[in-house]
Amino acid sequence: MTDNRTKLKDARRWVIKLGSSLLTNNGCGLRVESLQNWVNQIMALRKQGSEVVIVSSGAVAEGVTRLGWKRRPNTIHELQAAAAVGQMGLVQAYETCFQKFSVHTAQVLLTHDDIKDRQRYLNARSSMNTLIKLGVVPVINENDTIATDEIRFGDNDTLAGLVTNLIEADVLVILTDQQGLFDQDPRTNPEAKLISESDANDPVLQNYAGEGGLLGRGGMTTKLRAAKLAAKSGADTIIAAGLEPEILQKIADGQNIGTLLTSSHMPLTARKQWLAGLSQVHGRLVLDPGAVNVLREQGKSLLAVGVRAVEGDFRRGEIISCIAEDQTEIARGLVNYGASDARKIIGKPSSQFEALLGYIDEPELIHRDNLILV
Repeated sequence: MTDNRTKLKDARRWVIKLGSSLLTNNGCGLRVESLQNWVNQIMALRKQGSEVVIVSSGAVAEGVTRLGWKRRPNTIHELQAAAAVGQMGLVQAYETCFQKFSVHTAQVLLTHDDIKDRQRYLNARSSMNTLIKLGVVPVINENDTIATDEIRFGDNDTLAGLVTNLIEADVLVILTDQQGLFDQDPRTNPEAKLISESDANDPVLQNYAGEGGLLGRGGMTTKLRAAKLAAKSGADTIIAAGLEPEILQKIADGQNIGTLLTSSHMPLTARKQWLAGLSQVHGRLVLDPGAVNVLREQGKSLLAVGVRAVEGDFRRGEIISCIAEDQTEIARGLVNYGASDARKIIGKPSSQFEALLGYIDEPELIHRDNLILV
């Protein structure tokens, strides 16, 4: 047992993600008996003093089954219809399982806009924390019924990573149909080796990632992305086999099971956790070497004088990527000027803003409180 595994014994707030491959019987309806088993394990964690939030897939797969379709559709309106139908069965199943312990559940449907907008982010966090305080188990899913390509998380692994940031959880557990992350695909190579433990931000891990299956959108790529998101707020991630007997208790006991992806970050402030969860970038700023050094080494704000080019069409307050001249991403943040005005002031000191623009809003293009390194 490593020190990092031992640390899991002290985890008090858990986010547990259950995928479609576990919750559905090869797309033929929900595995209610299996779901009851995980609910029993979750209740055991709660009795030990842990708080649990569930991120659950399965709505679209359940809807596909209820509608009698042979396979998951590709068009957005059919996916939305399947989600609307399937969500009814998914919520009913969770409520039935938890009611055996006289515990209430709450359905929480999110879109990317709920995380992107500062006020909605704070509202979502307050609601989640209130539910947890009341002893209710939140069951979270992407709001597929109203989501479009522009606002979808795209997979519930990413959503789970964002939720881990949102509620400042200690650990993210992603339960899947695999034992964890392997150095090769175990479905095709029997010599594949399980990665027991690694830093969530180790770039080598991307070489091991694969694509998702027929019923779900997430492969190991999205699970690694979720782990990196969770790590930004100091949370570790476990990728493990959901069908392993008493899997959650084994994780809580610190047993060497699954793949542990650790965080090397100290927990960020609440606002920077919010920024870390923003994945929709509306433009880019190309920085000179001096500005790159200021952001990386000194932790200061981004000034217009250090920007060499503006890419894209964005508005004030939108999320912008800051890149070096070699295209390496350095940081992301909320920009104080729209693209047209930003092009007028790049390379110039703030003392010239009023003459160039006819006004001055802020002396920085991105204030350090609204900026996070990547």
